[in-house]
Amino acid sequence: MISKIKDAFNKPKHKTSIGGQALIEGVMMKGPKEIAIAVREPNGNIKLKKEPVNSVSSKYSFLKLPFIRGSVVLIEAMIVGVKSLMYSAEVYEVEEEEPGVIDKALEKVFKDKTEDIMIYLSVILSLFFTILLFILAPSYLTNFLKTKISSNLGLNLVEGVIRVLIFLIYVYSISKMKDVKRVFEYHGAEHKTIHCYEHGEELTVENARKYTTLHPRCGTSFIFMVMIVSILVFSLFGWPNPLLRFILRIILLPVIAGISYEINKYTGRSDSKLAQIVSYPGLMLQKITTSEPDDLQLEVAIEALKGVLVEDKEADIW
Repeated sequence: MISKIKDAFNKPKHKTSIGGQALIEGVMMKGPKEIAIAVREPNGNIKLKKEPVNSVSSKYSFLKLPFIRGSVVLIEAMIVGVKSLMYSAEVYEVEEEEPGVIDKALEKVFKDKTEDIMIYLSVILSLFFTILLFILAPSYLTNFLKTKISSNLGLNLVEGVIRVLIFLIYVYSISKMKDVKRVFEYHGAEHKTIHCYEHGEELTVENARKYTTLHPRCGTSFIFMVMIVSILVFSLFGWPNPLLRFILRIILLPVIAGISYEINKYTGRSDSKLAQIVSYPGLMLQKITTSEPDDLQLEVAIEALKGVLVEDKEADIW
């Protein structure tokens, strides 16, 4: 395990900004100009879909500023992620299923905009359950200890510990599901492929296979960093009444996301000991969210990565 952690910090020749996401029998990669989705079809072929990157920050430059860009990146990543997941499910599905009652109702109301509406609804629902499970629930549970813990810092620390425990239990539980295991294998393939590219090797299965499934810039590490940063930020506002506390938790989410993104960006491009120490908990968590892929899964990840490469490597520096 220790050797794999060290492997994640082997100095690459080129630290890329290209990132990805594991899908249902596929991988999505986002480059400086394009997004590529590679999915293994039921017949064994790899289907590749490409589309241009369309970020709101390209229209409003202030959204690229440090501590602001983190929230923008997070929301856009969720939208692209849900859209990619839906596409991979459609490609891999063997038989066309009859649309459900809800799907038919949405199609009747929104017509050709139905898919976009479903994507945004999925993102909103994801945010709602994330806030409910990882923000409000820990705060509610910690409030029962208010009579036993007098320190505001102590209460916020306990709340943070509960939040992390809920997250770890959630991640570990879903990792035991058969379909999720496959997704985690593609997650490992995504990381191995990016390591291979960053070390300047030809993108082949043989070259990618030898690299670790752990990567400092992983979204799993970012989520874990959000939970750690939230403890520090929430502690600055004491332990007010439940309503005000819940409001503050939600209002401060963009601030926490912004800080966490900058920390993750620093650890992703730095080779310092401090960066390694900060990255260590997130890399340990990736031991759950990534698994060793097979050669067929590596082929899919390589196709996705090749789909977003640009001639000017300076354009994708992290």
